[in-house]
Amino acid sequence: MKPNFTTIAAFFSLLTLFNAPLGFAQAPEGPIAPTPGAPVQQPPPESQAKLKIQVALVNTPVTVRDSKGQMIHSLDAGDFALTDNGVPQKITHFDLGGDPVSLVILMETSSLIAPIIPAMQKTGIIFTQTVMGQGGEAAVVTFNDSIDKLQDFTSNSDLIEKTIAQINPGTSGTKLYDAMAVGVEMLTDRPQATAETPGRRRVLMLVSEANDFGSAAKLGEVLRKAQLANVTIYSVGLSTTRAQLQEKPKKKHIDATPPGVYGSPPFPGSVQTPTSVETQADSGIDLLALAVYVIQHAQNAVRDHALEVATIATGGTHLSTFKDPSIEKVIDEIGGELHSQYSVSYTPTGSGDFGYHEIKVNVNGKGIKGLKVRARPGYYIAAPGS
Repeated sequence: MKPNFTTIAAFFSLLTLFNAPLGFAQAPEGPIAPTPGAPVQQPPPESQAKLKIQVALVNTPVTVRDSKGQMIHSLDAGDFALTDNGVPQKITHFDLGGDPVSLVILMETSSLIAPIIPAMQKTGIIFTQTVMGQGGEAAVVTFNDSIDKLQDFTSNSDLIEKTIAQINPGTSGTKLYDAMAVGVEMLTDRPQATAETPGRRRVLMLVSEANDFGSAAKLGEVLRKAQLANVTIYSVGLSTTRAQLQEKPKKKHIDATPPGVYGSPPFPGSVQTPTSVETQADSGIDLLALAVYVIQHAQNAVRDHALEVATIATGGTHLSTFKDPSIEKVIDEIGGELHSQYSVSYTPTGSGDFGYHEIKVNVNGKGIKGLKVRARPGYYIAAPGS
């Protein structure tokens, strides 16, 4: 009987089919030997396995005044001691009012302050002569319900003055925080000074009320970005109350309350007057602690003191125009301080990565008593995903 080769071939094929899965299911015993000549991959060292955030440069403006309020200009880098979270830092750049300024002029044009607009239109020459300074540049942004970039950065004083002279009242909205976010973003691209190269001081100047209505941005988030971008915020506080007092009387206008009487209750134990509305910051509120809280929690934790908090958090100053000072006088005073303060920079080392970093600046007054030192209180680095 001759063998059936077709049947034998089918048998072996079937046997191979049943054995194949068993072969694939078996794992090799022990480690797989590397291909000869191929490098063996090593696990990353512990220092690389941890996520690091490196802040390249921290700049803080430092204003030093004597007991009479006069600014001190006789100090040098050796007179300053600076710590970041308590760790001493090496100052890599030091200057007294000399670094050129990149300035964003952020002006409210809400219809609520329409009576003040003519005074604001006259401030262009003050900005160009006393705030921009030699080699400075500026941009002009206005805001109400919308944010409008009227003039990009330029060193042409005539363009700045002409732009400000042509601002007009807009809608009744005041998207203050959104406008601040735009200003900070514009300044982030301006060059900063390092130990080797000159740069620009990034300054945001607000001419505004403290109110915000309708912004998508949160004050704490904006101030975090401003701190990390080394943007210093100054503010000229406007007042709707003053605007109403300056406004010409309208026919057949009936006030909800008699002149000099306010519809909302005053602070307990106080008599409400026009000036008390603007001086509530002196009512015992710790604005520095409030500024730190807002930064740490990145939220809108303030309603009446947003301008003061923004300036304290970044090392600037806030001046109100409600009482005697004119807008021009206040801007001139801020310009004088801006070009008479110290600019101190360092690269943080040994002070940790994420969270709030407290900055402290101590000054050797060279025998001058009663020195008052003002600098930004710190900055915040958020952990990924937080």
